[in-house]
Amino acid sequence: MFDLRFKTPPEWLEVVFADFDAFLLDHAACERKAAATGMSFVVRYPDKSELIEPMIEFAREELEHFQIMYRIVHARGLILSDDYKDPYVNALRSQVRNGGLGMLLDKLLVAGIVEARGCERLFMVAEALKARSSDLAGPYLDLARAEARHHGLFFRLARSYFDEPQIAERAAALLDYEAELVQRLPHRAAVH
Repeated sequence: MFDLRFKTPPEWLEVVFADFDAFLLDHAACERKAAATGMSFVVRYPDKSELIEPMIEFAREELEHFQIMYRIVHARGLILSDDYKDPYVNALRSQVRNGGLGMLLDKLLVAGIVEARGCERLFMVAEALKARSSDLAGPYLDLARAEARHHGLFFRLARSYFDEPQIAERAAALLDYEAELVQRLPHRAAVH
């Protein structure tokens, strides 16, 4: 599993709830992009049979989460936004090595780290919504639990192709980078 090296500070939640509609729209976009990420593994690595079924299931579940989020934003009278580049995800992806099995390992680990950060933050939002007696607390708790399964999935898939020392060494470097990145990026009303 992925142990994040830096805990999101409570100030992030203040920014989220200062513009909760923007957060909801970003969250919907994240779920849509996660579904696409799952399918990108299927397209990019058709010869890696251990990835295919799990990534199809991951993409399907993330698409269901996008539908949940779409219904939430639609009920609030919000309109989905155009695709945009997420500074957090793009910075993490910049660390992926080009080509070969190193690229596969990095893509799996980066996807797992993104899911781990999403898990941490969705649990924070779920707890805050519960404290506010919001009807969104239940759906957010369910979504956070799914994120917990997802980041574990990417770690397990990495173990299908790489040995533990190789995974641990590369994960350590990426987790160190991610911790520095989270501390450096300004807080936004966004999942990442």
